Amino acid sequence: MEAVVKVDQRPWGSFTVLDEGTGYKVKRIEVLPGKRLSYQKHSRRSEHWVIVAGKALVTLDDKTYTLNVGEHIDIPVGSAHRVENPANETLVFIEVQMGDYLGEDDIVRLQDDYGRI
Repeated sequence: MEAVVKVDQRPWGSFTVLDEGTGYKVKRIEVLPGKRLSYQKHSRRSEHWVIVAGKALVTLDDKTYTLNVGEHIDIPVGSAHRVENPANETLVFIEVQMGDYLGEDDIVRLQDDYGRI
């Protein structure tokens, strides 16, 4: 039996959970041109992002990095982070979450363009 793939739509784009198990979750995240996720942190998980299409502008603890296809960055537990798409094409990256709890409610939003604080 084939698994049902669920795409979760967000104001900035969407994400799809590709795989998950004890202590990890893998997502494919799409960020629309000119959009960005909230500036946030997690208390129970780290993340590893790999850019697979487009260009990412990543803010990690108030430092900014530009990442292109094939580049990656690690987001430690408790670090403030955000990704935005400065380009005219959709940004796609793979996010690997690792930790003892991986729920969507382990998000502390520090700043948000969509009124979700």
